[in-house]
Amino acid sequence: MGRAGATAIPSPLVGEGKGGGDRRTTAVGIPPTPNPSPRGGGGLPSLNQDIDRQATTDPGFGVYVHWPFCASKCPYCDFNSHVRFGAVDEPRFVAAFAREIGHMATLAPGRTVTSIFLGGGTPSLMKPETVGAILDRIAAAWPMARDAEITLEANPSSVEAERFAGYRAAGVNRVSLGVQALNDSDLRALGRLHSVAEARRAIDIAARTFDRFSFDLIYARPGQTPEAWRAELTEALAMVRDHLSLYQLTIEEGTPFAGLHRAGKLIVPDPDLADTLFEITQEATEAAGIPAYEISNHARAGAESRHNLTYWRYGEYAGVGAGAHGRLVVDGVRRALVTERRPEGWLEAVERAGHGLAEDTALTRPEEADELLLMGLRLAEGVDLDRLATIGGVQPSAQAVARLEELGLVERSAARRLVATRAGRFVLNELVLQLARSFEPVSPTKSPGQEVQAGA
Repeated sequence: MGRAGATAIPSPLVGEGKGGGDRRTTAVGIPPTPNPSPRGGGGLPSLNQDIDRQATTDPGFGVYVHWPFCASKCPYCDFNSHVRFGAVDEPRFVAAFAREIGHMATLAPGRTVTSIFLGGGTPSLMKPETVGAILDRIAAAWPMARDAEITLEANPSSVEAERFAGYRAAGVNRVSLGVQALNDSDLRALGRLHSVAEARRAIDIAARTFDRFSFDLIYARPGQTPEAWRAELTEALAMVRDHLSLYQLTIEEGTPFAGLHRAGKLIVPDPDLADTLFEITQEATEAAGIPAYEISNHARAGAESRHNLTYWRYGEYAGVGAGAHGRLVVDGVRRALVTERRPEGWLEAVERAGHGLAEDTALTRPEEADELLLMGLRLAEGVDLDRLATIGGVQPSAQAVARLEELGLVERSAARRLVATRAGRFVLNELVLQLARSFEPVSPTKSPGQEVQAGA
């Protein structure tokens, strides 16, 4: 289920579970009982309510499951999704998922799973029994938090009330719908298979079936005016319960849209218009009580995607399935893991070796510091400087931070977090570059964050 844009860091892809970007970023408790079943669904307690409280929040441990198949390939999508004519052998894939989950659990044993995200592709093409089998295998591999968030992506064209009830019975307690537009002509231009009426029906079914749901829209579409986007966003906000993902369209190399754009047959809003649309987005969502907690994701307090927060807070996550990415700390070293992209190749590799890993890279501390900075600055809560010092052994220089503060691009919270201001979010890549270039080793004689605080 493709979305606009992608992060510079290969997570399972960043956004509502995976991809999602925009021009300004272009340059992813309660003591658990032993291995409980994830089935049973239901609402989740509130997450953290403010930045300072979030500063001490554990990022959690997530599991991303990639279902690589779609009914059709959207022309803007550069995600690892594939169209297969004829039935997919779901039992065979379930067996492969089970083996790879087992392998990931040997790399990262004993973690408590706080979230699972079934992304794609279009996971709502899976039978509920397939989803249930995958969730049961995850629960057998790791302890599950009692309040684990379990999200499944769905396309409106594949939503049925009976199928959604089956997913809930399987253990899913949150869905994310790829609506993308509330305009039939734009839906057709984006290559979507559903209509606005079908999207509304899917949202209604989600609202009746799950305590929590989200949906996506893409904006900065060809020909879109500020007035049209404001009207569409107002319509969307009337249907939102607690979470909404809003992505600016980006042109990704290798997609049909990229070819049309090069040929001058696809004209997207210029940067000034795109910035105006971004401002409209922030103003409207804030007024509706669902402000941005990340550049492209908006939620009521306590309804943030827990799985997303694991990515952006630079937690550990296992990625299983074709083309999945993961970050696991193995023997004290954070490793970047990537599986074989081609579904059939992944399947054969898992059946042969027990996993489909194509890349396994040990990250250096400077690489970890760069990733943590880039991911954390996307969040409204910002980067935890103490954690940056602990993981990366560095922090930005006091002089660099002071200069960016003077320019109104960053600010510091009382919890020793560095936050990109709204102005800073317009130049986020440059902001990350300036801060990363200023990194200094943390002095062993000073507590983490002391030098940066001294620059205040």
